Amino acid sequence: MNKPEIIVSGTRPSGILHVGNYLGAFKQWLELQSQPNNKCFFIVVDLHALTTPFEPKILRDTTLDFAASFLALGIDPNKSTLFLQSEVLEHATLAWIFNCLTPLGELERMTEYKDKAAKNEAGINAGLLSYPTLMASDILLYKPTLVPVGEDQSQHLELTRAIARKFNNKFGKIFAEPKNFALKPLRVKSLTDPEKKMSKTGDEALLLDDEPKEILRKLKKAVTATEAGSKASGVENLFFLLEQFSPTDEVNFFRSAQREDTLKFSELKETLAKNIANYFEEFREKKKELLSKPDYLAQVLGDGSHKARHVAGQTLMEVKQKIGLL
Repeated sequence: MNKPEIIVSGTRPSGILHVGNYLGAFKQWLELQSQPNNKCFFIVVDLHALTTPFEPKILRDTTLDFAASFLALGIDPNKSTLFLQSEVLEHATLAWIFNCLTPLGELERMTEYKDKAAKNEAGINAGLLSYPTLMASDILLYKPTLVPVGEDQSQHLELTRAIARKFNNKFGKIFAEPKNFALKPLRVKSLTDPEKKMSKTGDEALLLDDEPKEILRKLKKAVTATEAGSKASGVENLFFLLEQFSPTDEVNFFRSAQREDTLKFSELKETLAKNIANYFEEFREKKKELLSKPDYLAQVLGDGSHKARHVAGQTLMEVKQKIGLL
């Protein structure tokens, strides 16, 4: 990346982060942060967590847990702006303005809304429907040039671009249409059902917090092509993880054994468990230390929110002037 970029991305505080989250998002966020001229905004989007059933204490604890995870993984508050969405009130204000510009049909056709509505028709709320306009405000307040999103969020980013275009045409140009910094394809699958993506719950997920024994226990249960009812994708999932967390010579050794039909899955799983545990050992220790210092976490998030409000406030002031709000 040659020219400076403004980058905005975030994650909803729910569950516990797993290796799929790391490979699919955080690893690439860290690469973007490492470019000296980039300006990165990373958001713990806690308002989005209110769109589905939640418990206040669990939400509070999970939000702090996510903040500690961001820092332990390497998000540096001296290089990037890390903050809580709910602490920057401009997000909700701009989202309301976007609600009043966005046709209802545009929101109803969002795939994620339709999927969740189909699963929980009785529990649908207005927040879930207007989730994409809040996401648009999360993004456009900071006038980014790039937004790293996975395939499941690309439709929301396209709506964000459409909202920016509609606002500019109606009231005068403020927003650039941010480009999608396409995240590398995420191929981490459930250990127990490799036809599905790895989720944040159950024995199907390798959590970043898992201790070495727990990682090995879960990997031992991972399905392989030689086990009844399983598919070859389970084996490829293990090899994909091996390629991410192991030296090349080990990958080559097990690939060769696979070709020669001498592969022992017990050895593959033990090696993979050891390598993943070692890879995230520093993360686990840092996170434990950070969680023991809640005042420090609050200070980091407070400082980040202050910096974010400075930028968001300027953008909202421009918007209010354009649309006639005093």
